[in-house]
Amino acid sequence: MHVEPTNEHRWLAKLAGEWEYEHECAEPDKPPIKLKGRESVRMLGALWMIGEGEGEMPGGGVSRSIMTIGFDPARGKFVGSFIASVMPNLWPYEGTLDAEKNLLTLDSEGPSFAGDGTLAKYRDSMELVSDDHRILRSQVLGSDGAWTEFMEAHYRRLG
Repeated sequence: MHVEPTNEHRWLAKLAGEWEYEHECAEPDKPPIKLKGRESVRMLGALWMIGEGEGEMPGGGVSRSIMTIGFDPARGKFVGSFIASVMPNLWPYEGTLDAEKNLLTLDSEGPSFAGDGTLAKYRDSMELVSDDHRILRSQVLGSDGAWTEFMEAHYRRLG
């Protein structure tokens, strides 16, 4: 079976390359922390983006992560996953690209910050500011129905 890449797949290909990032994150009721890292992004064929990251952890240590994103033309949605060396959860993604073609919004579900075994809805938004700068924002949906941002990372292309 051969599938021709769509405009959505070509958008993902813009992310390929070497990146460094600085992000600020905060758990509820805790002060924000700034951390740095790197990410290597490649395409698997012309249909899938794979990002492999490595970055500092609060309190020391290193976290490694893998993000996969593709586009499913039959569903009309971006699909993918996120895993990290510091958590046992697989975070499945499903999302859309905005009309201006610069903001990819990916929804997921995972353990809540409450640590009580309940699940929460999460949203990662990837904004392509330019070919060499992108911003990743992570939010959680609160019981009040409002989204709260807990992480913002600025990625800058190397070389």
